[in-house]
Amino acid sequence: MSFGSGPLAGWSCALVSLALMSQTPAAAAPSASALGPEVTVGEPRDGYVGRLDVSPKHAPAGAPVTLSAEGLPPGQEFQLLWNTATGAWKVTDTEYKGREFTPVAYEIATVKSDQAGRFSATFIAPEDYGFMHDIVLQQGTRVLTQVGFNLDMTVEISPKSGPPGTPITVDVKGIGYRSLYNSWDVIYDNFFTGWMSAVTTKGSAKFTIPATGGPGPHIIEVLHGELTVPYRNPEQNPAPGRPRFELAFTVTDGAPVLPPPPEQQAQKTVRVLPPQGELVATPPFSGVGEPALVRGEGLEPGKSYKLNWTRVVGNRMMGPGAEQPGRTNWEELSKVIAESKADPSGRIEFRFSTPDDLGGTHGLWIDAGSAKKFGSYWVKPTALPVDVTRGPVGTTFTIHLKGGGWTETANIYHVVYDNNYTGYVCAFNSQGDIEIFMKATGAPGIHFIDLYPGIYKGTETRPNNFRIPQLTFADDHPGEDLPAFHFAFEVTPGNQRAELAK
Repeated sequence: MSFGSGPLAGWSCALVSLALMSQTPAAAAPSASALGPEVTVGEPRDGYVGRLDVSPKHAPAGAPVTLSAEGLPPGQEFQLLWNTATGAWKVTDTEYKGREFTPVAYEIATVKSDQAGRFSATFIAPEDYGFMHDIVLQQGTRVLTQVGFNLDMTVEISPKSGPPGTPITVDVKGIGYRSLYNSWDVIYDNFFTGWMSAVTTKGSAKFTIPATGGPGPHIIEVLHGELTVPYRNPEQNPAPGRPRFELAFTVTDGAPVLPPPPEQQAQKTVRVLPPQGELVATPPFSGVGEPALVRGEGLEPGKSYKLNWTRVVGNRMMGPGAEQPGRTNWEELSKVIAESKADPSGRIEFRFSTPDDLGGTHGLWIDAGSAKKFGSYWVKPTALPVDVTRGPVGTTFTIHLKGGGWTETANIYHVVYDNNYTGYVCAFNSQGDIEIFMKATGAPGIHFIDLYPGIYKGTETRPNNFRIPQLTFADDHPGEDLPAFHFAFEVTPGNQRAELAK
């Protein structure tokens, strides 16, 4: 995306690289620290030598594993290597390009064969991407032999009981990185809740969902979903060995655990922010309507200057070029949001309320005469309180967000009602303002509404994780650092239509 020579030209690098900069930094690989240094895998010159066995042939992370070998040159040292990968999201020019995995190997141990050409060694199965890994025996740059080991995927929940609204932590280890093994879905009481990813977290995922439903047991399932939604009969598809998981949570009587007010859910930190430039903002990010301060220096003393705010307007679906791949309907504009006078030392301060605009990066600039001075500001998504919080079935209530984004990784939120995904909302056409008109449904009592980030669209075809809730947004979202929002509504006895008919 190019900003030419217009008012955005001086800060184009910040915005164009935003999606890439803002992706969740790759987590430190637990397998690397547990296993040892990264190692280059050699080649099996002149054929394979000896035999390497592993016991057990599969196990979860943390389990002891024994490797034994025979038929090796006696009295010599060798390296044992764990073959795996490093994952990354591909996001460039605000567009989602998929995910990529780069092969990498780590040392398990250095071993020495006895005079009969044998050895035995034990290691702990690492926390890593799940399913098949090669364990390689090499000497210098020569691979002697290898064996396959399956790292089992595991799913646990905590706690296992509690009143409605209890945050249920779902802890998953061993999500795979290969096709058919790297996209898993959560089902709550036969309702599709969302998907989990583990691209930059080395196969591990941890997130929470609220306990919903009446008193008694409720079933949480984890199934693979390559093409958007769960695949319900994995035992009969091309990869029948993939597991399926079923866990029970018991909803108990008691006061419901309600989400905190929206203002307490607002982000306190943003992991990656664009560079400030010559115009420095304090704080570097805020929500719509919140106070902001921008400072600059090196200006003509006593002269008045106007602070300009850049914004992207348009849409993804309509207008010239909408039907043509590669064409966009976006336009870059700017407007004056503050005016101030430089002090005798040439320093200046602009104070303003954060504009009601799209979330993400906005350019700041002032015309300093012979040149422009540039900066940047980040608008975070925020939520307003629900307008109506209780009423009978059929009551309309409104969820209102500000600061929704415009990139392919920020232009969407997904609405989940009692752990049942009901649809998505977008922010671009409305310049970051999102209003969702909901209908109260369900039995009398508290019901929970969750809004999760996700991926609007992109060039990736498989897996297809577009326009569904990403439950692992906090640790593994491919683009901007975005929050989820949580709300509650109390359904009271009666029926709204019946009440209106009276």
